[in-house]
Amino acid sequence: MNFLFSPPSLDDLIHLLKAWRFWVLGALVGSLIGAATYYIAPPPYRARAVVNVDFNFEQAFPENTDRQDFYYLEREARKLVELAWSDDVLSQLNLPADELRDGKLNLSQPAEAGWHFYADDRDPQQAEELASAWATAFVEKAQAEIKAGNIHELVRLEVTQSNKLPKERSVPLSNYLLAGTFGFSLLAVFFVLFVKTK
Repeated sequence: MNFLFSPPSLDDLIHLLKAWRFWVLGALVGSLIGAATYYIAPPPYRARAVVNVDFNFEQAFPENTDRQDFYYLEREARKLVELAWSDDVLSQLNLPADELRDGKLNLSQPAEAGWHFYADDRDPQQAEELASAWATAFVEKAQAEIKAGNIHELVRLEVTQSNKLPKERSVPLSNYLLAGTFGFSLLAVFFVLFVKTK
């Protein structure tokens, strides 16, 4: 028990360095297991649609004070984010809203310029259709809200990418390799120290 809580000695470090082949082997085995996990149970595909959001600061505040810009951006961006996740928008995607909100959809870059609408699915085509439909439904609903006066009239939205969307795995292979390498290297280090005590 005392060994577990005592600081490592110089002999421990020397023993660990001498066993470098073992923990390098552990890292190699870990990366292979990580790669096998990736190919046996791969993460879902992720597609990305892009909506360009222009808040038109110059027209909204000709004097262009930083404080006015900040509050204007924060207020209108919050309205748009809430709209993107609203029941009205998600109901057009033909899937339960709970499933969509629970990690199947992701929104990135909620500020001026490109907003990224991500959709994850085991089927790459389904992921693409979902991301495209979400971005399109969002823009249509936002434009209706602008006309109704619920969003500032100077806000402009446009779907800039909704066809032939980029699709890739939601978690890259490199993450699996790194996790496996790090995990098994750490186990190998502890194993070397444990064996020494025996």
